[in-house]
Amino acid sequence: MSQFLRLLAIQKVLISHGLDEIIFATHLLRPIRFLFYILPWNWFTKNKEKRAVRIRLMLEELGPIYVKLGQILSTRRDLIPEDIADQFAKLQDSVPPFPGEIARKIIEDAYGCNIDEVFQEFNEIPLASASVAQVHSAILNDGRDFIIKVIRPDIESVIRKDLDLLHLLAEKAERYNKNAKSLKFTGVIKEFEKTIFNELDLQREASNASQLYRNFENENRYYVPKIDWELTKRNVLAIERVEGISIRDISTLKNANIDLKSLAEFGLEIFFTQVFRDNFFHADMHPGNIFVSPGKENESPIIKVIDFGIMCSLTEFDQHYLADNLVAFLNRDYHRVAVLHIQSGWVPRETRVDELEGAIRTVCEPLLDRPIHEISLGELLQRLFQIARRFDVEIMPQLILLQKTILNIEGIGRQLYPQLDLWETARPEMERWMSERMGVKGFIKGAMLNLPRVIERLPDLPNKTIDLIDKLYEGKIEMENKSYEIQKLRKEMKIYNRKIIISVIGSGFILSSSIIYAMNNTIHGTIFSIPFASLILGFFGLIFIFFSWKYK
Repeated sequence: MSQFLRLLAIQKVLISHGLDEIIFATHLLRPIRFLFYILPWNWFTKNKEKRAVRIRLMLEELGPIYVKLGQILSTRRDLIPEDIADQFAKLQDSVPPFPGEIARKIIEDAYGCNIDEVFQEFNEIPLASASVAQVHSAILNDGRDFIIKVIRPDIESVIRKDLDLLHLLAEKAERYNKNAKSLKFTGVIKEFEKTIFNELDLQREASNASQLYRNFENENRYYVPKIDWELTKRNVLAIERVEGISIRDISTLKNANIDLKSLAEFGLEIFFTQVFRDNFFHADMHPGNIFVSPGKENESPIIKVIDFGIMCSLTEFDQHYLADNLVAFLNRDYHRVAVLHIQSGWVPRETRVDELEGAIRTVCEPLLDRPIHEISLGELLQRLFQIARRFDVEIMPQLILLQKTILNIEGIGRQLYPQLDLWETARPEMERWMSERMGVKGFIKGAMLNLPRVIERLPDLPNKTIDLIDKLYEGKIEMENKSYEIQKLRKEMKIYNRKIIISVIGSGFILSSSIIYAMNNTIHGTIFSIPFASLILGFFGLIFIFFSWKYK
């Protein structure tokens, strides 16, 4: 009943913004669509605003959950039209604050004591208020300036009700509308649900901040505020307050004698370091979350970041995909891009390479036919997603977040320094990453990481071989063409046994190398502080293991 009433309220808002054609476009109401044309308010009044503007205003009126959904959809330009995505990007996640005394009560319940026992000072007037939480300033008993973030009371139940309705609407839309099915509305809602419930767990945000702090604790020019874990609970976050100039305040930055070109380049360098070195990047890098502190005399300025609710990691596959494609794109090697898409499984295997290559060239050539400092990496990724959509490819959410973040970073960087060359800034980190992963160092590192697993499984290999033979003779392996399959199996077993022998020998060499290295046996000399004997044995061990993989 509550869902039905909420649905009626949504329909009322749709009508008030001149969007009642959406209601009559549904499967169930399409037979009575003629009513749309005979309703009196459609005769005499016309909303002068464009459709995209009216949809944005509708979401703002529906409330914070729908605003947040619109914000997420603004990043999915692979799913929604450009004009609507642009309007959704303007949605502001700000709602009236709840009373400070309620915030105080929530904090006291979380800490199990009076708030005065924890803080010298707590300001009940919030600094900012959003759909999920609001923040207050406080001074701890030891004198430190902190920000206290508090989850709204009863917000989880409100979110759950709206999400249940959104799931229902998405399922109905996909059932009765082909376009809705291709847009994967249910998948978008599931992604949204995961995101918003992650935001409700402030310990998760605290752990994100803590991880980012560790990644850059030796970088003096990039500052992540510290977490007070004793004062951080699931619904209360205690984080160090940072001071600085907002990165959007260009005039103040100039007056502080900050080199804007160096600042922009360093900001980009930090971001690509997060993506490729750490595989853990801040995915909400809008100007409101970035501050700059002028350095002391002869020192560089310090970039400070806040709000760690949305962090993202890429799989190693996604990293390879991103780096390889960007290099191929910027070299205008469209054939390589097409081959990468097919090999990676992002497009169906039966897709013709020349057809995909032509589509990529048509979309990207106008963008790349510019001076390199004017090329947008974010726009390049966006064009890539557009191509993927044409070929019915589902884009992973983490890559969507990456594209959104790159667009934000680029916008900030070029506001600071319009001639910023993003490619030259990103190239060193990508090349370093590719060298480490795909070169000799990457091979050795991968072999050493997998060595314990190989050694651990070696004792089981003879038993597994016997089990395989037993299954063969017991008839558990059914064959359509017995003679052919038996010969094939015998050949495979012979290869398998030889691989086992070669890998055992290789593992023995590497194990011996490790023992010599651990004993620091330098009788036969060293190279780069590594015992010569250890290097030789390790080298031969890797050669044997490599040939065991390649042996056919």
